[in-house]
Amino acid sequence: MEYKFDKDNFQSEALASSIPVLVDFYADWCGPCQFMMPAVKDLADQYEGRIKVGKVNVDEQSELASQFNVRSIPFFALIKDGKMVDSVMGAVAPEVLKGKVDALLSAEG
Repeated sequence: MEYKFDKDNFQSEALASSIPVLVDFYADWCGPCQFMMPAVKDLADQYEGRIKVGKVNVDEQSELASQFNVRSIPFFALIKDGKMVDSVMGAVAPEVLKGKVDALLSAEG
C-alpha cells in the first residue's frame, strides 16, 4: 500500500513511523517520476508491513520538499527513526531502489 504524505500527516506517518519509510517526492508533470511509479508501487506491495512507502507531490507540498532539500525529482528519501538515512535522486533502475530498501532493512537486523 502506498501512502500519500502531506504536511498534516508527515510527522505521524513518516517521521514517527515504527518501521522504515521510503518517500517518493514527485510531480504529476514529471516524466521520470511517472516512469518510476510502477517500481515504487511494486516495492510498496513487496515490502508491505516491513517498510512504509509514501508519496509527496512537490507541487502541493513545497514545504516538505524544501525540508528535505529536494532540488530535482524524482527524489527518494529513506527515513528511519525520524531521520533521512539515505536518498536516491532521479529515475534509476528498480533494482537500485530495492537495494537501498534491502540495505536499510538488513541494517535493522
